[in-house]
Amino acid sequence: MPPPRPPPTDPLPGLDLESDARDRVLGPGALLLAGRARTQAPDLLALVAAIADAAPFRHMSTAGGRTMSVAMTNCGALGWISDSRGYRYTTRDPLTGAPWPAMPDAFSALAAHTAAEAGYPGFTPDACLINRYEPGTRLTLHQDRNERDFDQPIVSVSLGLPAVFLWGGPARADPVRRVPLEHGDVVVWGGPARLVHHGINPLPEGSHPLTGRARLNLTFRRAG
Repeated sequence: MPPPRPPPTDPLPGLDLESDARDRVLGPGALLLAGRARTQAPDLLALVAAIADAAPFRHMSTAGGRTMSVAMTNCGALGWISDSRGYRYTTRDPLTGAPWPAMPDAFSALAAHTAAEAGYPGFTPDACLINRYEPGTRLTLHQDRNERDFDQPIVSVSLGLPAVFLWGGPARADPVRRVPLEHGDVVVWGGPARLVHHGINPLPEGSHPLTGRARLNLTFRRAG
């Protein structure tokens, strides 16, 4: 495996690198970078559409047989899936049998820039899980535990309808904070926050000029 590449030193076209009044520390190792992907959003969404043409969104099931309300797809060398065998990463899309679509340069550059801004330089994701939320869908509290190296951060990009991000603690029973997320917001967490429980409240009804009745979330990880 090649060594990690440093993040780009030149500004990423379309990425707002300026701080925002809504920037906030969620806890040690975790930051909300408000609006960082807002100006780049149209290009990101066009790339999501191209990825979904090759690897369609689908509703995966849990090991217990429950169908997830959030529609999902992936891009990158590895893709996260869930079925009767449990949660895991695969190199191929089980729906098509083909490798997952390559991660666009704009995706990996956005993840590297925002991770570096949050204090995690050199982040090179090899997996991007793309979630599509529609009104009423949610993501229950969970930890991201299927990756090999917990020293690597998570970068989560919110596009489209606003949502309420649930931010808990290392134990599922820990108190949960409700953090508003707007279009273009990026949340980065790692280090002491890497295994914090998190989720998304049921998405309220609404319409966004770029995504309609949907919220798209890009979650970047170093999985392999």
